Amino acid sequence: MFYIVCDNIRSLENIGSIFRTADALAVDKIFLGGICGQPPHPKISKTALGAEKNIAWEHQWQTWRIIDKLKKEGVKIVALEQTSKSIPYLKFKPKFPLALVIGNEVKGVSTSVLKKSDQIIHLPMLGQKESLNVSVAFGIAGFYLNQFR
Repeated sequence: MFYIVCDNIRSLENIGSIFRTADALAVDKIFLGGICGQPPHPKISKTALGAEKNIAWEHQWQTWRIIDKLKKEGVKIVALEQTSKSIPYLKFKPKFPLALVIGNEVKGVSTSVLKKSDQIIHLPMLGQKESLNVSVAFGIAGFYLNQFR
């Protein structure tokens, strides 16, 4: 099983793009935590192009509750975030079932969720910018992880 956990992603267009990419990856379920917008919504549908109808999803106000539930089910929690403890995503060899956590466009994955994560991975940035758009970062990491399923 391959899950995506969205931690307080504010942009409805990013949520739509995440649904579309998740559909391309045959993700089993998307968990929307905190302030994440939820389908149906015209801005989500505009970028999801109908994928929001193909992927199972649920919303929970506290993202850490999603993490606790998945961990009890034996799911490995992997956060995509740049921290002093993160490793480059290409050095990570995943084991499934797995949930990839992606975070807020400004603040990233919340500290409470990072503390509960089994592993933290990051995308090395070679240019001037410190990060990519959350939906783009998810696409890169998601396609890498999916090859191990």
